[in-house]
Amino acid sequence: MVLIDVKAIPSCQVLAVSGTGCSLTAIQGLGTIFDASVIQKAFVDAGAVQCGFCTPGMILAAYLLLKENPDPGEKEIASALDGNLCRCTGYVKIIDAVQLSARRLSGGV
Repeated sequence: MVLIDVKAIPSCQVLAVSGTGCSLTAIQGLGTIFDASVIQKAFVDAGAVQCGFCTPGMILAAYLLLKENPDPGEKEIASALDGNLCRCTGYVKIIDAVQLSARRLSGGV
């Protein structure tokens, strides 16, 4: 997944040239292994990363959600993550990670 002009798009469905003149953000644009973002750290702390295949898309979707809604409920989180498939965690830990991210971003934890 990539963000093109703050819209989440599956990267496999986008030709690179179509991003010309757009704002593009991939998971590396949010943080690195040495300087992880609050959301990336929350995913690790909540145990929401297992095989790692879905993690970038989940984190980018969470990032977009939390920019628009800093205190989402479970239904809003589930809706924001819709389309990202995880076969490892059953989504419980992923939802926990987004909620933890929201609390940390608001200064709660």
